[in-house]
Amino acid sequence: MKTWKFSRKSLGIPYAVFLLLFVALPLLVLVYYAFTNGEGHFTVSNLTGFFTDPNTLGTLCYSFAIAAVTTLVCLLLAYPTAYILATSNLKRKQVWLLIFIMSMWINFSLRMTALKEVLTLIEGNLARYPFLNAVVGMTYDFLPFMILPIYNTISRLDGALIEAAKDLGANDTAAFLKITLPLSVPGIISGVSMVFLPAMTNYVVLDMLYNSTYIMGSLIGSYFSAYNWHGGSMIALILLAIIIVFTVATNGADDSDRAGIGGALL
Repeated sequence: MKTWKFSRKSLGIPYAVFLLLFVALPLLVLVYYAFTNGEGHFTVSNLTGFFTDPNTLGTLCYSFAIAAVTTLVCLLLAYPTAYILATSNLKRKQVWLLIFIMSMWINFSLRMTALKEVLTLIEGNLARYPFLNAVVGMTYDFLPFMILPIYNTISRLDGALIEAAKDLGANDTAAFLKITLPLSVPGIISGVSMVFLPAMTNYVVLDMLYNSTYIMGSLIGSYFSAYNWHGGSMIALILLAIIIVFTVATNGADDSDRAGIGGALL
């Protein structure tokens, strides 16, 4: 009779059980509701209905627009900040970095409430600029997630590469464009992934800033609130597919950048 022996692989059993119970099974339930009707029969009407309904397509486009603009604004603000923190001779850089990410320690509702009061003081009526307020709110919420990966990537760069470029006649601008910027692409891709995907679904920011426009997250919530589990499950499944495609694409770009970056520098 064989006796069971403990091994390091056994440590993965609890995690495998967790994935099965709380990831795989809920996903199967989601797929079941997405491709069935109220009577439990198989149907693709939920899928075709998504792509033929102008409301759902408009919500998808609006979500893409908010996520894209938010990601771009975060990148424009985060990259110079991360670059200065990583390359300057400031003392106690970790303290300065802590200041930028300290807002993450504050309760989300408190942060959004404070931002709402500031925007109300500036605009008077938040309903006047719903798209702008949504971008401002999401940028305020997700900016640290863009700063951290870019800072970590730039801070690990070998300074000898910059010195070699300058010894070969490159000025500061050329050294940045040819060395620092290409080598920091993995951090940029990581930051974009951490901002773009949540920005498509974080409807809480819109609700707290009195934005009545739907994005993908709020659209899914409205379907489930109306007990339309089949339509809501299909929208959630389509959103999951979009997230998977985006993640695979960014990971592929990241791998290609890592593979070709040595040759590009040479």
